[in-house]
Amino acid sequence: MSFHYLSLLDISVRIRTGALSPVAVTQALLQRIAALDGTLTSYTTVIADRALAKAAKAEEEIAAGFWRGPLHGVPIAVKDLCDTTYAPTAAGMYIHKARIPPANATAVDRLEAAGAIMLGKLSMTEGAFGAHHPKMPKPKNPWNAAYWTGSSSSGSGTATAAGLCYASLGSDTGGSIRLPTGACGLSGVKPTWGRVSRYGVCDLSESLDHLGPMTRTVADCAAILAVIAGAGADANDPTAAAVPVPDYLALISGPIRGLRIGVDEEWIYGAADPDVVAALKAALEVFAALGATIVPVKLPDMAEMTAAWTDICAVESTLAHDATYPSRKSDYGPEISGFLDRGLAIPAKALGRAQIYRDVFKGELAAVFEPVDAIICPVIAAKVPTVPVWDDVAKGKGDFGDYLKYSAPFNFSGSPAAIFQAGFDGNGLPVGIQLVGKHFSEALLMRAAHAFQTVTDWHVKHPPL
Repeated sequence: MSFHYLSLLDISVRIRTGALSPVAVTQALLQRIAALDGTLTSYTTVIADRALAKAAKAEEEIAAGFWRGPLHGVPIAVKDLCDTTYAPTAAGMYIHKARIPPANATAVDRLEAAGAIMLGKLSMTEGAFGAHHPKMPKPKNPWNAAYWTGSSSSGSGTATAAGLCYASLGSDTGGSIRLPTGACGLSGVKPTWGRVSRYGVCDLSESLDHLGPMTRTVADCAAILAVIAGAGADANDPTAAAVPVPDYLALISGPIRGLRIGVDEEWIYGAADPDVVAALKAALEVFAALGATIVPVKLPDMAEMTAAWTDICAVESTLAHDATYPSRKSDYGPEISGFLDRGLAIPAKALGRAQIYRDVFKGELAAVFEPVDAIICPVIAAKVPTVPVWDDVAKGKGDFGDYLKYSAPFNFSGSPAAIFQAGFDGNGLPVGIQLVGKHFSEALLMRAAHAFQTVTDWHVKHPPL
């Protein structure tokens, strides 16, 4: 029986009812990793023996009537910037490839407490910036290896789309959950900043970083987010919000009649690729048929936002690398090195202006949300680029902002977003769409995206591996 492309919740039901065992499922995925990942290179580390031991324990617990919840016995993996005491955490950096942290990330501990089986650590760009270190694995897009996987949670996108885990964690500073979710044909959630503890998660830019799930379906995201958000607050991360966490999975179903979805036609239709625009317009028709109301809105100025986001991200990145940069500059790849040099050169007044504008932007965006419940937009404006095209962008030979146009604004504001697929472009690559909401409105966003997935089938299409 082939079950590697089932959703997390589907495999969970089979495990709970005894139709499949955690050990058998884990063994099958480890075999699939061994067969395919030599080419896909989505994993930096596979923890086979530990995973099988944890699966055996889960099997015993479930057989004894002790069921921890929908993640119990389900094999998953995490981006290699989530600290683990039992496997190296390199954050995509060659200089840290053997680093063993002293404690697990809070999100990792919460996943394992919920019974999830950790298969390993997933490849990523260097330091969660835009390019992979020349000596570190560079994952391939399972839909077509000639095309970009998305940055920086590239391994998370590849492994989840290729049936090498049932869910993964990604991080998002300017789009790094959403970009690979879109490019690899997945579902994902970038939570509100502070919704999920970042303790034990290597930083790119602390005030912009978010941690969230990447899965096959939006309902799977709800199951993961409920666990990693946990009780909300985390004594190890004072920035984790002490806000009650809803039962996301219980709230995932239900009608969306009357939901008000805002769309800035000028911002999207005048700038995005025709294939992307066509997919978004088709998605709007689906939402309208489900009873949602489409409302015209006007987003704040994005040119100033892009400049401010870049300055803040670059300066905060230098803090994350202070112990090794520029003292070990020769050990860094050229792309992140150039970004860190930029951060070191930004004047204090420029950073001050960026911080002031951030508050202005948040206020302007809050006003946009007054007449609507969510804003819809693409994940990226362009078709998924080829690998050489993206490599040039990462080297500064293209406009990086073109790929962050619809993602970075919502890191800047800390707003939540739910990502889903709405078609394919002319090259056969997925087209990702996102619904963005008010702070802590993840339940509403996931309910709307789940409603879309109940009447469409984009989320059940898989790469031809």
